[in-house]
Amino acid sequence: MMHLALSLTCALALVTGALAVPSQHLDTRQQPFKSTAITDFAEPWAFAFLPDNRILVTERRGNLRIVDPTTKSKGTITGVPAVAYSGQGGLHDIALHPQYAENSIVYISYAESGSGGAGGAVARAKLTLTASGGALSDLVVIWRHSQRASGGLQYALRLLFGPDGTLWISSGEINQMTPAQSMTTNLGKVIRLYDNGTAFAGNPFASQGGVQAQIWSLGHRNPLGIDWDAQGRLWEVEMGPMGGDELNLIQSGANYGWPLVCEGKHYDGRTIPKHSTRPDFNAPKAFWVPVISPAGLIIYKGSLFSSWKGNAIITGLSSQSIVRATISGDTAQEAQRISMGKRMRGIREDKDGAIWVIEDGAGGRLLKLTPN
Repeated sequence: MMHLALSLTCALALVTGALAVPSQHLDTRQQPFKSTAITDFAEPWAFAFLPDNRILVTERRGNLRIVDPTTKSKGTITGVPAVAYSGQGGLHDIALHPQYAENSIVYISYAESGSGGAGGAVARAKLTLTASGGALSDLVVIWRHSQRASGGLQYALRLLFGPDGTLWISSGEINQMTPAQSMTTNLGKVIRLYDNGTAFAGNPFASQGGVQAQIWSLGHRNPLGIDWDAQGRLWEVEMGPMGGDELNLIQSGANYGWPLVCEGKHYDGRTIPKHSTRPDFNAPKAFWVPVISPAGLIIYKGSLFSSWKGNAIITGLSSQSIVRATISGDTAQEAQRISMGKRMRGIREDKDGAIWVIEDGAGGRLLKLTPN
């Protein structure tokens, strides 16, 4: 469900714990970088850098594109499975296997139709490249949502490999709410798997088998960004309902409370108990009321933006912004909101420390951000 549009001049921009930080105390300098547009796409969602410096870009209708950032030429990767293009669903994330240079394996996440509606899936396939495009082959679905629903909302489906080669999936609760607290479903969870899709043996509920064995953490709504910090800790951003977007530090076996607690309200105005009422649930390290509609996350590790090192950089949809939050220990606070004038979707950092972002919607542009 879409967030309400918000003004960047709202008096209340961020709440961390019980502390309100008025927007006038934030660094609101605009565009502290040079933005270079590469090319545009039809409803882009995510992208990944290839070793030959070309970039794979997913388009939500089910197209996988490849672009050369030097020549700006675009091609198409064939062999993508049919996707359920409806609501927020379609072709979502893409990630390269940690040994991609040796095995040419990539992973894609997407919404698929089935009995009872649509649900999320993750597949792996071999990518064969040509000068102008390429093809996926030997595609195998390695993970699925354990239930489906109508409506096409809140799939999440971000993909991330860990330093040990395990695959992490952010699994949304497809607007069903209660499955986020159920241990008989993998909806509303952070999932940890081996690269072949089997549950990681070190998961906190591994001994219970079934979908429970896949679960690393639970109580999530629509977790649309995950990344590691330099200490090897996993951070996550997720959309709340009417208010209550969250930045969380993800811990093994922890429950983050949705839908039993939240800093926002239901869209119909019904109240939800705050995290402070249930200390047994992990509270967010930062949250936003009004929302920013977070769609992607990196924890910046490079040196090009030296003052941003270790910060969470978040792309915002309804806020049409890039939000920078500082992290100190296990606390976080918004430090800067940079207006981009467009709904911002995906974000990645390249090997040189440049930040790349992609706009949401028809004609969404791939942008390279470098210091002024």
